[in-house]
Amino acid sequence: MKEKIIQSLDDPQELEKLYRDNKSGFKKAFDLIYPENKQKLSVQFWHERLTSNSTGLNLGTSKELLFVLMISLTAGLIAKIPHFTGFDEEIFYSRNIAFIIFPMLSVYFAWKQALQIKKIALIAGIFIISAVHVNFLPNNENSDTLILACIHLPLLLWALTGFVFTGNHYKSFQKRIDFLRYNGDLVVMTAVTLIAGGILSAVTVGLFKLIEIPIEEFYFKYVAIWGLAAAPIVATYLVRSNPQLVQNVSPVIAKVFTPLVLIMITAYLIAIIYTGKDPYNDREFLMVFNILLIGVMAIILFSVAESSDRKSNKTGILLLLALSVVTIIVNGIALSAIIFRITEWGITPNRIAVFGANILILMNLLLVTFKLFKSLRNSDELQSVENSIAIFLPVYTGWTIIVVFLFPLLFNFQ
Repeated sequence: MKEKIIQSLDDPQELEKLYRDNKSGFKKAFDLIYPENKQKLSVQFWHERLTSNSTGLNLGTSKELLFVLMISLTAGLIAKIPHFTGFDEEIFYSRNIAFIIFPMLSVYFAWKQALQIKKIALIAGIFIISAVHVNFLPNNENSDTLILACIHLPLLLWALTGFVFTGNHYKSFQKRIDFLRYNGDLVVMTAVTLIAGGILSAVTVGLFKLIEIPIEEFYFKYVAIWGLAAAPIVATYLVRSNPQLVQNVSPVIAKVFTPLVLIMITAYLIAIIYTGKDPYNDREFLMVFNILLIGVMAIILFSVAESSDRKSNKTGILLLLALSVVTIIVNGIALSAIIFRITEWGITPNRIAVFGANILILMNLLLVTFKLFKSLRNSDELQSVENSIAIFLPVYTGWTIIVVFLFPLLFNFQ
C-alpha cells in the first residue's frame, strides 16, 4: 500500500480508489509517507482529510446503516433457528455456529466490493454446500471426523470470508495481510462492543428487577442473542468506517504481548523439563500443547503483519525472531509426539489432522524465521516476511477443506 500511494501522489483518481478500497490500510500507510512528502500539495490535502475528523465517529450513509442493520438481524435469525424449529440446540450450534457470522460478513464485504454476480454465486454455493455437508454428517458423538469437521469448518468459512474481503485482488499478498490486520482490529472492536453490551444488559436487568419485573429470561432469549450475533458485524462496520478507532490499539497489543508470550513459552518449556511431563503418552497434554502452538503462531503472524507496516527497530525484529525460534521448538516437540503416537498406536483421523497441521505450521515458521533473520540486517526485508505469511494462507485453507470434506469419507465417518 505504501508504494502504491507514493506512485499515485500525482494521480488524484488513483489515490481516491486506493482509499475507498482499504481505508484502514491507506491511513496506516499514509502516516508513514507523510513526514517525507509533506511539502507536496496533494499530501497536505490528504493529511487534512484524514485527520480533520479523526476524533469524530463516521456512521456512513443511511443506506449503509440500513444494510448493516438488515444483515445483523439476519445473523440473529440464524442464531434463533433452534428456537423457531425445535432443532436440538447442542447439535445445531456445534455444527452451525460459524454460519451465524461468516456468511453475513461475506455479504457485507461483497456489497462493499461490488463483487461480480459470478463470484457471489460461487461463494454462496460454497457456503450452502458446506452447510449441507456438515449437517448431514451422521450424528455420532464419538465420531472423530465429525468433531474435526466442526472444528475446522469455522476456519474454512473464515478463509472464504477473506476471499470475499480481497475482492478482485485475491492473489495480492498485500490484500491478504490487510485481511489479517482487519481481524486484529475486529477482535479489539468486538471485545469493546461486547463489554459495552454486557454493561448495558446488566444495568437493564438490574433496573427492571428494582421494580420487580423479571425480564432476565426474555431479555437473554430475545435481545442478548441478537446482540451477540450482531457484534462482529457492527464491529466490522465501525472498523472499516472509522479505522482511527483501533488503528493504534492493535500494534500496541502486538508489541506488548510479543515479549510476554516469549517469556511465557520459554518458562513453560523449562517447567516441562523440570516436571518431567511429556506429550508422548499424555493425549490431553498433547492437545493443550497444540492449542498453545496455534495460539503463539497466530500472535507471530499478527505481530509481523502489524510490524511490517511500520518502521520496526531491531529489538522488535529480534523479539519476533526469538519467539519464532522458540515456537519452532514447541512445534518440533508436538510433531515428534504425534509421530510417536502414530507409530505406536496407528493412524486415526485426529492424529493425521494434527500431523498435517503441524507440518504446515512448521514449514511456515521456518520460512518466517528465515525472513526475520534476513530482516535484522535490512528492515525493508519485513515485506518479504509479510509475503511468507500471505503465501501460506491458501495452503492452510486447502488443508481445512481436506479435513472437513474428505476425512469423513476417507475414515468412513469414524
